[in-house]
Amino acid sequence: MFKLFYFLKDYKNLEKPVLNVIASEFFIQLVNATFMNILPLYMTRKGFSDEEIALFITFRFLGVFALALPLGRFIKGKKLLPLFYISNLGIPVFGLAIVLSIAMGWKALTIVSLLLWGASFTFMQVPVSPFILRNTNKLHHTAALSLSYSTWSFAGILSGVMIAILDGIHPQIFDEQFILVFFSVLGSGGLIYLMRTKDYKEVAIENQNVEQAELFPIPEKTEWWLIAKALVPTLIIATGAGLTIPFISLFFEHVHGVDKGGFSLLSSVAAVLVAYFAMLVPTIKEKIGYKIAIPSSQSLAVIALVALATTQYYNHYALAIVIASGCYLLRQPLMNMAAPMTSELVLNYVGPHNREITSALTSAIWSGSWVLSGFMVKLLFARHFEFASIFLITALLYAIGVLLYYLLILDYTKREKSGLIRN
Repeated sequence: MFKLFYFLKDYKNLEKPVLNVIASEFFIQLVNATFMNILPLYMTRKGFSDEEIALFITFRFLGVFALALPLGRFIKGKKLLPLFYISNLGIPVFGLAIVLSIAMGWKALTIVSLLLWGASFTFMQVPVSPFILRNTNKLHHTAALSLSYSTWSFAGILSGVMIAILDGIHPQIFDEQFILVFFSVLGSGGLIYLMRTKDYKEVAIENQNVEQAELFPIPEKTEWWLIAKALVPTLIIATGAGLTIPFISLFFEHVHGVDKGGFSLLSSVAAVLVAYFAMLVPTIKEKIGYKIAIPSSQSLAVIALVALATTQYYNHYALAIVIASGCYLLRQPLMNMAAPMTSELVLNYVGPHNREITSALTSAIWSGSWVLSGFMVKLLFARHFEFASIFLITALLYAIGVLLYYLLILDYTKREKSGLIRN
């Protein structure tokens, strides 16, 4: 049993302020995980069609997309801690506004609330990786980024288990509306951890050894071509993810008849696996490196997604739900465990002077592509495309993205050997 958790040694020396920021991120992700799974179901109960749900959810990502790039340009060389307060205040408040507006049938207010809710995420999503890389020892970068990415999984575990328990107690009392309100309020708990950092003297610019800075002067201009090469794989994979992830709960409900309690329990099990394998990332990276770890895990995830999608073709058999659940439990950790490695790869590839803008563009790409994907899904639903067909399109995009990541890794290795990467 001890050997199963031996990897925890990689996290024992992380800096306390960084741990507090990651803890506050966990509360943000608690709201995010709950809304991701329950909001589409709540909107269905309130009379929204699948096409309307796909359209409305895009406004959340549009809020991130609109703000990410300006914020990324603004924060370069500035302190980042104050931005986390905005996120930890805005997300619970606008989450409550979303629920209220849907309950009252105020669709215009729902759109505005989703926009502002998404914008609030930007104040955590964009600065958190640069903050971690600024304020941790470079030996701890992988561990800190992995722990940050794991907050989504840990939040999914807690959210899924709590929802399943509440649903089991009384599904009518603890309905979708109650759950969304409850977790919105709970999400403000991150402020407690941010308050513990109030006396911390944050590093406002990248930590750099003076002698190294003299030997390797940092270019003043942003290297856009380098950033573009690093982010193309992200663009492809994010577009594919936007076709599937926001609608996975609808897939299980409509195709396999799984209700909110059942899907939340399934999601919590998947989140346990995602968290465990994400925490293993520093050890995996040390043993086999980017070149094997990233493409292999992502390729297996694509295979699992294809198998998951095709269960719709034989959903009248009892075995279909078993296979769908198993493939979902495989796909989630395999695809997500690559995220900390790809993030570190990209941020090291572009160099310290390009990190803030790259982090901002990453958030903008994910959100912008999900906006585009949301409109695409709306059109596909309107043309009577099945979930299986949409998920298979995602698998194809993922496969292209995996190939592009492999090519980026080869270029990273080449640049590192020639001394162009000094992280």
